[in-house]
Amino acid sequence: MPPVPPTQSFMQLALDEARAAAARGEVPVGCVIVRHGEVVARTGNRTLADKDPTGHAELVAIRAAAKALGSERLTDCDLYVTLEPCAMCAAALSFARVRRLYFGAGDPKGGAVENGVRFFNSPSCHHRPEVYGGIGESDCAALLKEFFQARR
Repeated sequence: MPPVPPTQSFMQLALDEARAAAARGEVPVGCVIVRHGEVVARTGNRTLADKDPTGHAELVAIRAAAKALGSERLTDCDLYVTLEPCAMCAAALSFARVRRLYFGAGDPKGGAVENGVRFFNSPSCHHRPEVYGGIGESDCAALLKEFFQARR
């Protein structure tokens, strides 16, 4: 069976979460976790709000989804995020056994999926989700660019 095509509406929800994060002064990254076509968790970055360096949108969403589903494994779940995950978040996706990763903008500086360490290509990576990059890339990249330009 071919993979389910990426659903633009789920990336739009992730973008909404990224915009909300930006409004709180956080780096505008949003994440949505979907299981069987239903949203299980959605959030944006919370590193400043929670005073937690691990408060990346992916980790916050994984924690919420695991709690909602009553399992540390998210095997039937797809994760939509507006920015290519860093090494910490890629490892969390692997440990959670996320089925598919859809991301918006690539991150040449901090990404770890198609850039940097390419975590899922590492021999020490025990689970590799299907990866689809560039979903809504121009909108995701524009949001980040605007955010950082306003701070310079």
